[in-house]
Amino acid sequence: MNIVDRRPNPKGKSLGNRQRFIARAKAEIKGAVQEALRKRKVADVGSGEKVAIPTKGISEPTFRHSRRTGRSEYIVPGNKEYVVGDEIPRPSGGSGGGSEGSPDGEGEDAFEFTLSREEFLDLFFEDLELPDLVKKTLKESTATDLSRAGYTVSGTPANLSVARTMRNSMARRISLRRPKQAEVEALERELDEFEEAGDTEAAARVKRALEELFRRTKLIPYIDPVDVRYKRFERIPRPNTQAVMFCLMDVSGSMTEAMKDLAKRFFMLLHIFLERRYRTVDVVFIRHTSTAEEVDEETFFYSRETGGTVVSTALEKMLEIARARYPLDTWNIYAAQASDGDNYGADSGHCVELLGGEVLPICQYFAYIEVGEGGEAILGRESDLWRSYAQVAPTHPHFAMKRVADRTQIFPVFHELFAKERARA
Repeated sequence: MNIVDRRPNPKGKSLGNRQRFIARAKAEIKGAVQEALRKRKVADVGSGEKVAIPTKGISEPTFRHSRRTGRSEYIVPGNKEYVVGDEIPRPSGGSGGGSEGSPDGEGEDAFEFTLSREEFLDLFFEDLELPDLVKKTLKESTATDLSRAGYTVSGTPANLSVARTMRNSMARRISLRRPKQAEVEALERELDEFEEAGDTEAAARVKRALEELFRRTKLIPYIDPVDVRYKRFERIPRPNTQAVMFCLMDVSGSMTEAMKDLAKRFFMLLHIFLERRYRTVDVVFIRHTSTAEEVDEETFFYSRETGGTVVSTALEKMLEIARARYPLDTWNIYAAQASDGDNYGADSGHCVELLGGEVLPICQYFAYIEVGEGGEAILGRESDLWRSYAQVAPTHPHFAMKRVADRTQIFPVFHELFAKERARA
């Protein structure tokens, strides 16, 4: 028998019971995650997910009172034969009304389980064979900087605020009427005058006044521990430069649903990558056939409109939007293009001119992936667009080209395109 600890989990942590449950129901949860991925939007990949899994095999032992022993004080109308756990025979005749039940007469509601952001990413990455290095990179915490946040009564000597400490000291001395040095010096001069004049009575009076001033000076120190203040700092997200990601996808007739699925998975990872490193990330979706247009996410991935292929129209639309909305002095511009490599023959030369002369000079990074079907078959051929882009790659280190033939290649390709070693180079 397993005794389950159902006390609330500590904030931000997970008890061993939760992890044991995920391990036991991993196959069902992974299947539910894959189903959820087909429905969710690109921007939602990095969030948690509520998944529904069959209850078969995940039930847990529970304690219950036996009706066969002891004394019962409750009434269950219409039931004198069965207790919880007993099997009830299926009625031989129809019961009338209601919807049709399961074929074998058994059935249970699905069990809904909410995965955290990190658990969802782990399962999503695991299914696609994400290398550990890439997983750690994508799940890094946002960098933070220290920012002034007022003052505190404790701290290190290096953080001592002299100005605020002296201000507090002055306010306390004024409110408690601590004798000023000028007052003491005036009484001392007056005492000297009376002693020189031989006026003992006046001299005694001044001495008593001086003693009172000295007593108050000792009782009210110049700087007291209650006056001391230290500079206080808080960690806040680093004010990174803003970033915009242009997603360019060929949706012409030659792009099959399988190819679009490969492109969608790549854009999902790219979105998470930028979102975790920048405070502000804009995503611009551009789809093209023989013409290009900026669209919303739903249209970008699910529109069934097709046509011919003129790739240069997507590059021209990207330049138009970048110049109109994203100043180069305040925005980092990224671009990712997915295509099957087919292009109108006379247009490939124009693509090379646009890419090398105008697009790459304004980009921080440009990644081109060529999607295809047939496993390794795509890796052995070169499309017209691939040969054209290959002319630009040697002179632009921030331009990368990769081929993807099936889902298992998505993460290795993404790792090569965005590894830290490549960024440092």
